[in-house]
Amino acid sequence: MEKQPPEFIEVDGVSIALRRQRGDAPGLVWLGGYRSDMLGTKAERLADWANETGHAFLRHDYSGHGESGGEFREGTISRWLKQSLAVFEACTSGPQILVGSSMGAWIALRMVQELGRSTENRRIAGMVLIAPAPDFTIELMEPKLTAGQKRALLEQGWFEEPSDYGPEPNVYTRALIEDGRLNRVLDGVIETHCPVTILQGMKDPDVPYTHAQKLVEHLPADDVTLSLIRDGDHRLSRPEDLDLMIRAVEEMVRRIA
Repeated sequence: MEKQPPEFIEVDGVSIALRRQRGDAPGLVWLGGYRSDMLGTKAERLADWANETGHAFLRHDYSGHGESGGEFREGTISRWLKQSLAVFEACTSGPQILVGSSMGAWIALRMVQELGRSTENRRIAGMVLIAPAPDFTIELMEPKLTAGQKRALLEQGWFEEPSDYGPEPNVYTRALIEDGRLNRVLDGVIETHCPVTILQGMKDPDVPYTHAQKLVEHLPADDVTLSLIRDGDHRLSRPEDLDLMIRAVEEMVRRIA
């Protein structure tokens, strides 16, 4: 069946594509990873679940991703965070569960911090974080940069490396890395004021499971569950992984209701 075309909202002159299913609260808000889009396997599975259960579901593409406008190389955590907040505020009402994958989990954690500055923070009723990669530019990338990559960042402002997830190489910019330092969350206590469930593969080649354990240490005041999948990779998109994600969402919904 052909997909319905997305809706668009403009954020700082860039058209941000989104898809939403109206329904009951709590709604789900999907936040994808670096270089992923809102039509990926996990987002589609959540859309099916929302359709089957009658819950609201919202997803969007960051600038430079999927069906949104803008140049990928101009993207930063701050820019994608601002777009995510704009979509959230324009297209949701009532309590919401943020479901963030990889970089999307970093965006989700920053959203909670930013929304915490207003009455909107109470609308985040729960979080499900999948292979979370908060602070990945600082914690996971910078310590491993080669001399050649550092030189490329300094001289041309970016470097690229082959991707395990598609034919196009991954591109990392100096702006992304410098901006990442301004969006750190693993430098103090993260106050989410809601239950958090983390799903993490122990065979993840991109985000080691110790990174998820470190995140838990920064969530001491909240109700946190960490599930380690012994043979899970970074994508966590196998049928059994998707079933686990849905069970985590269903459990979160029951706790909130």
